[in-house]
Amino acid sequence: MNKINWNFNNTYFDLSRSFKEDINPIPVKNPKLVLLNKILASELNLDFSKVTNKELSEIFSGNSLPEGSNSIAQAYAGHQFGHFTMLGDGRAVLLGEHVSKSNKKYDIQFKGSGKTAFSRSGDGRAALGPMLREYIISEAMHYLNIPTTRSLAVVKTGEEVIREKILQGAILTRVASSHIRVGTFQYVAARQNKDELKILFDYTIDRHYSKIKDSKNPALDLLNQLIDRQCDLVVNWMRVGFIHGVMNTDNMTVSGETIDYGPCAFMDIYDPKTVFSSIDKMGRYAYCNQPIITKWNLSRFAECLIPLIDNNKNKSIELATEAINLFEKKYEEKWMNMMRNKLGIFGSDKNDKLLILDLLTWMHEKKADYTNTFCHLMDQEPKKDEIFNDENFLNWKNRWKERLFKNNNSLEKSSKLMKDTNPLVIPRNHKIEESLEAAEQNDFKPIFKILEILNKPYTKQVSIENYQHPSKSNKKYQTFCGT
Repeated sequence: MNKINWNFNNTYFDLSRSFKEDINPIPVKNPKLVLLNKILASELNLDFSKVTNKELSEIFSGNSLPEGSNSIAQAYAGHQFGHFTMLGDGRAVLLGEHVSKSNKKYDIQFKGSGKTAFSRSGDGRAALGPMLREYIISEAMHYLNIPTTRSLAVVKTGEEVIREKILQGAILTRVASSHIRVGTFQYVAARQNKDELKILFDYTIDRHYSKIKDSKNPALDLLNQLIDRQCDLVVNWMRVGFIHGVMNTDNMTVSGETIDYGPCAFMDIYDPKTVFSSIDKMGRYAYCNQPIITKWNLSRFAECLIPLIDNNKNKSIELATEAINLFEKKYEEKWMNMMRNKLGIFGSDKNDKLLILDLLTWMHEKKADYTNTFCHLMDQEPKKDEIFNDENFLNWKNRWKERLFKNNNSLEKSSKLMKDTNPLVIPRNHKIEESLEAAEQNDFKPIFKILEILNKPYTKQVSIENYQHPSKSNKKYQTFCGT
């Protein structure tokens, strides 16, 4: 197995039993490799050139564990749709932490690897469709320049999983800078053991925030750092019209990476209240609510840190509250700058917010496609759309052009800024579904094609118009958790 260059250094495994269960993946009957991310493998300094597909199938199914790995299921908790629950990896196993030649550490995790102590009534397995979906969308997010977990491989297990119907089983190999979640801190905080909380806190600082290790108040600094990172992350989601769909606290990482692509989707027609998840009946995690929920989740994280911020509980609560209450200001500033970038605007002007909101209001009223509206403004729209001949839009466009020339700006600079900010292609929901349906019939060509296109979202590609349009169907699109 050393010919692959695995280099494990399993620091999370060395934590006490309170944080995990030591467990191996449950072997599968007849694994078959479906996808292998050779670009990511190269970044990880992994070499699969001397390994057969059969051996790769055994490795990425968990039937043959890499030398140096120490597999565990991690314990964590979470507020799921606002309700607190003790959870944990119910269908995932962390193999360990692979260290690259540049000394970067990556969690290598199998998703769909069988029952653990945290499975409750679940079977611990995953179906092919949701695992392929996570592979496609997580990789698309990476190339959209959004912090995210990555996908290294998908293997069919040769077994069936039973959901609403019988489906093909699969295992995804997920790569992350870590799998420490807000819910991990909630799990430890709920045990009311300050020593355990300090262990997890110190571990997190060492792993992700070493620069604040010796600061005067590292716990408060960690809270502020995570507020900034999550602000940046969600502003990025809003930039491309991404809707996570299940923003529970166990799905918020302390690294600031997007994690768990369950019922996620991308918005076509601009509507702030867009919800795709079949289980989100009240729209808690709608597109427009993502910033609000981010603050709510960060408040839960702040609660966990209260014993570490200050020995005086009241003082600690006061400091944490001050930090959380700055969220709106930080978010609005970052969101405004992002929207200026989308419009190619430099500097700031007192009328910028009105200009931005007027465009979004028009898009909402006219049911304009979110991505393609900005493509139109860049003269990159896939085909001419009569909607952009609307008088109100043309009037707005004149105001926008006037604004572009303020602050000694040039059209060339604006054009470059817009092209760096606005993707020409996103994972269109109907194209994802088409590729997943084909995969269920063992036709993986559409998967390979969509991955190839989504790897270059800001580049003008030949003959991709079919991937740039929203679905023509009037049927309401829904996504499902896959568990």
